[in-house]
Amino acid sequence: MDKCIISWIYFLLLLCGATIGEAEYMKYKDSNQTINARIEDLLKRMTLAEKIGQMTQIERKVASADVMKKYFIGSVLSGGGSVPAPQASAEDWIKMVNEFQKGALSTRLGIPMIYGIDAVHGNNNVYKATIFPHNVGLGATRDPELVKKIGAATALEVRATGIQYAFAPCIAVCRDPRWGRCYESYSENHTIVQQMTDIILGLQGDLPVNFRKGAPYVGGKDKVAACAKHYLGDGGTHDGINENNTIIDSHGLFSIHMPAYYNSIINGVSTVMVSYSSWNGVKMHANYDMVTNYLKNKLRFRGFVISDWQGIDRITSPAGSNYTYSVQAGVNAGIDMVMVPYNYTVFIDDLTSLVNKSVVSMSRIDDAVRRILRVKFTMGLFENPLADLTYTDQLGKKEHRELAREAVRKSLVLLKNGNSSNQPFLPLSKKAKKILVAGTHADNLGYQCGGWTIQWQGDSGDITVGTTILNAIKSTVDPSTTVIYSANPDSTIMKENDFAYAIVVVGEPPYAETAGDDLNNLTILDPGPATIETVCGKVKCVVIVVSGRPVVLEPYVPLMEALVAAWLPGTEGQGVADVLFGDYGFTGRLPRTWFKRIEQLPMNVGDSHYDPLFPFDFGLTTKPGQAGYSVNGAHRKVVKTVSFLVLSLVVALVL
Repeated sequence: MDKCIISWIYFLLLLCGATIGEAEYMKYKDSNQTINARIEDLLKRMTLAEKIGQMTQIERKVASADVMKKYFIGSVLSGGGSVPAPQASAEDWIKMVNEFQKGALSTRLGIPMIYGIDAVHGNNNVYKATIFPHNVGLGATRDPELVKKIGAATALEVRATGIQYAFAPCIAVCRDPRWGRCYESYSENHTIVQQMTDIILGLQGDLPVNFRKGAPYVGGKDKVAACAKHYLGDGGTHDGINENNTIIDSHGLFSIHMPAYYNSIINGVSTVMVSYSSWNGVKMHANYDMVTNYLKNKLRFRGFVISDWQGIDRITSPAGSNYTYSVQAGVNAGIDMVMVPYNYTVFIDDLTSLVNKSVVSMSRIDDAVRRILRVKFTMGLFENPLADLTYTDQLGKKEHRELAREAVRKSLVLLKNGNSSNQPFLPLSKKAKKILVAGTHADNLGYQCGGWTIQWQGDSGDITVGTTILNAIKSTVDPSTTVIYSANPDSTIMKENDFAYAIVVVGEPPYAETAGDDLNNLTILDPGPATIETVCGKVKCVVIVVSGRPVVLEPYVPLMEALVAAWLPGTEGQGVADVLFGDYGFTGRLPRTWFKRIEQLPMNVGDSHYDPLFPFDFGLTTKPGQAGYSVNGAHRKVVKTVSFLVLSLVVALVL
């Protein structure tokens, strides 16, 4: 009898051992399995709390390893200017990101989190990163291949900090420059915006052959998940007011604002961010027809949809006045991941309650989590969740700065060049005896970079590492040339110096989002107008405008010999000098209409009242190596004299 009992015990132990052995094999951890098999295996193991955790994105300021573990948080982000420390190094960023990741990995199922950041013109939150021109400048290049290279460089600089997800590109079609986000838009023309979606291929990698349309794709550890934003119609809001109502019929919405999303999905974009704005009074964050029926069902987008910062809060007016309803409306509309970003326990509790009450279905939760897991599996997060120091040397890399310099050169738009076509003012001579550089924006790196640089709203001064336009000019002219700089020179400076010519650099202050909305003025920063009048009234000058959009210039154009739109060029100001002095030619073309008076707005090409100062697609060109302008055009007089003598000699010989 004892032997029989022992045999049975032995048999049961073997059976238990076999069962435990099988339990240790988790299909979702096996990279040899298909992504769909891994998703379904993991999904069936997850509790409601773990699923809702995956749908929750929180700001790094409220994140910790313990929070990640306790609430199964699926994603963390840095808002604009949110950094581990002032002037934090790549190593500092990696240490912080890995700390959060270790918390996520310590959960029962070990699902890695994904960290997101607004890398909208380079990894712009990070000190010493390469800051590329903002999108409006890239639109002026008309160069999708260049933009793709910028995407690849940005991916490397984002990965240098241990981050795997960039909230870029913005594919808004800005139809009114009064909008404070207009510089985030490549153009008023949807075709140009469509072309620029090639940046997604740079950020995420080229698609494999026979890739399934609509699926997300990230091609390796040196790439990041991209985010097409802001879905849909953000660039068409009434009067250019941020987060406002886009009043337009279906034909207008689908023909102007939707096309770039088709291209983004074809390019394998991993995520789509919903817009704060409304379409004909319906908040996009609560628009089931547009988010679920159209984006997910008709376009078959299979990545995940993310809200904007506190986007669901703003479904109600005032924002947050009925948060439970906002959670219900946003999630049921089809939002998969919610950028909470602070009060995550309230979001988790409310969504849990809504599911338990069947107000939000479990199938909706499962759809959201499938999509989030699909992106995480696709990008290899389960195999490589922790960042190392492999890419730290990519931050601010010389080759990336050279690429940004090229982008600056190609983004410059020459709007005026001399008072007659046969007497161009540009390019300038490098060998003038004395020149004046003036204006608030000539020696201000923060102004050059604009908003979304180091801080959310940007800042003034030496906010990061780069080359100002003034320093670029000084390094370009002949060592014998005296360069005098004054931000706002008075009449005394003008009288006491014999300047060969002047370069005046003026423009807008930095801003982002609503802070940049300007319904009444759109003027350059004081004392810019006075500087133009003082300087250009006394000496021949070129005016360089550093701005995120067209501004009022009509009254001043007659005063200047040349006018250049430099947009927001970023850290590599040397690109401006490269073209100004003729090492490269001007090739940029206006990505948007330059108006005469603000009362004309909104005004886009094709409108019945179209009467611009400079039309869409306008841009004068120069060739590299042309002789530069010098005092009183003396070089041209010499050339004409020599030409006349040569011609006279030829005529004499013939006769």
